[in-house]
Amino acid sequence: MTDPKRWTVLETEFLQDCRVFSVSRLHARSPHTGRSHPFFCIDSPDWVNVVPITPDGDVVMIRQYRHGSSQVTLETPGGLIDPGEQPAEAAARELLEETGYRARTLSPLGEINPNPALFRNKLHAFIAHDVEKVAPIQNGHTEETVVELVGRDRLRELARGGGVDHALVMAVLYRLELEQSPEEC
Repeated sequence: MTDPKRWTVLETEFLQDCRVFSVSRLHARSPHTGRSHPFFCIDSPDWVNVVPITPDGDVVMIRQYRHGSSQVTLETPGGLIDPGEQPAEAAARELLEETGYRARTLSPLGEINPNPALFRNKLHAFIAHDVEKVAPIQNGHTEETVVELVGRDRLRELARGGGVDHALVMAVLYRLELEQSPEEC
């Protein structure tokens, strides 16, 4: 079996800066027909998402309002990587800001492409081991998070029942499960 052929980008047109992402229109040539077609891409800095585990085995999660869904969601902490910041630094910063918890150690769970049809950035996933509460939550002016400790045994139930429905959080939790031995899951 051979892979599909790559399209040739003929032109990229910047359309809109939306503060946390920008939108561009690409004109690309089909390798099969030679015809040009428009496509839209969303550019954003890379993101981080961290699964913080307490010494008792609970997962530190947050509830926050999301404007896209107009719902309060249950998620793991995460956010944008700041310019010049390494992914692990961003994960530690987001964990502290959104939860007030600090990790003894942080281990990568890998990179995930949020949606290759539209996005050109990556999500860097981490597990934070032996987290402890060290500070108050430090939300910025556009977010409000509330911490919720969730037993590891409840994660599958929450995922199956829709209690966690953020696709990137689900992907990170699945990465965590893949990294754990069967007796740890």
